[in-house]
Amino acid sequence: MNSSLRALCLCCALVVSTHGATKLDYSDVSRPEFFPIMTWDPQHGWAKPFTNNPVNGLEAIAECNFNVAGFVFPKDLAKCKKLGLGGILLPVENDFTNFEYFRNWSKMSDAEIDGRIKRLVHDAGSNPAFKGIFVVDEPHVREFAGLAKAVAAVKKYAPGKLAYINLFPDYATLGAPDQSQLGTQSYTEYLERFVNEVHPQAISYDNYMVEFSDDLKNSGTAASYYRNLLEVRRVAQKYHLPFLNIVTSNQIRPNTPIPSPQNLLFHAYTTLAAGYRGVTWYTFYSRGYYYAPIDNDGNRTLTYEYLKEVNRQVATLAPILCRLESTGVFFTKPAPVEGLPLLPGKLIASISSATPIMVGEFSSPNGDAYAMIVNLSLEHTAQLKITANTGKNLSLVSAVDRSKSAYDNKHGLFLNAGQGMLLKID
Repeated sequence: MNSSLRALCLCCALVVSTHGATKLDYSDVSRPEFFPIMTWDPQHGWAKPFTNNPVNGLEAIAECNFNVAGFVFPKDLAKCKKLGLGGILLPVENDFTNFEYFRNWSKMSDAEIDGRIKRLVHDAGSNPAFKGIFVVDEPHVREFAGLAKAVAAVKKYAPGKLAYINLFPDYATLGAPDQSQLGTQSYTEYLERFVNEVHPQAISYDNYMVEFSDDLKNSGTAASYYRNLLEVRRVAQKYHLPFLNIVTSNQIRPNTPIPSPQNLLFHAYTTLAAGYRGVTWYTFYSRGYYYAPIDNDGNRTLTYEYLKEVNRQVATLAPILCRLESTGVFFTKPAPVEGLPLLPGKLIASISSATPIMVGEFSSPNGDAYAMIVNLSLEHTAQLKITANTGKNLSLVSAVDRSKSAYDNKHGLFLNAGQGMLLKID
């Protein structure tokens, strides 16, 4: 495991019971099983007056099979620890009044940046639920110089904790620094400059094109989701960094599809198949969005129950996936959008299916081989006939308890819409 990935893994350790229940084990933080299943939501809001969620607060996050709550105040860490949650910290309530607080790193002196981070680390204390510090969301390249200093300060005062920065997706506007959201001529330039100028511990971004494409019906719009997934993966692997994805768990716009078991499964399993180190969901609370897990009145919705099950599956597979290296991503022909890499891979030679299929291939340090197979249709169940390379035997890894069963060559494998399956290859 590379040093950058190990630094992120040291943030917290994930333990999953044989029944799939998720909790954090603080007895040994050197365990490598950090695999964040995280809410992208300020627990008390982004601006004063800050609120509490007495009914469906941190307890509801833990019950929904998350293991990291983003984003909390230092005062929340005691409850996070009790519930088995990690927390990404916001400053104490008196330090910021709105989101603009996170946009002024480049306007601050070195001493001011150092002092801001030092105070927050001090406020967190030694509570093991402290996993990282929220730095900024969707920065422009002109912010990178200040962000580099903030990241360096986190590394200085809180070694092993994450300086959390989330990037724009690839559909943000390009061009001159004073005329675009990114300030670069290409998305790849944006990613490369972020790595080389900010020196982050991970690459995180968000992409909501599954919803904007009407649940993949508009392939031209859906192309962004796949290409963004692969380009962040490529750049992150080039620099030996873990990579994180943010997908939506609400109705992102009034005319887009609402969360369903199918599109939530699709988001989770395509993220895992591409080798990402966990799943982050935007948002948990409504905050003006419809069909979020917690509605405007503070009540749990059907989305909450759907998401709880999807998170449970991710948490069950995490102890295996966190130890694997992503070695390839492939698609059946015809690919869902043009330009994606096609089978055969090193492990999987071909897949026969009436729906498009995504294949992620993996290896472990001890030589074990795995593949994640995902049904990319959000409308149809798929019957798959899988052909591995010569001499390979396939076992299905259960997302219920990680038990293994033999793949039935005659009957094939059935996957529901959006569902994935982890295969062990011997």
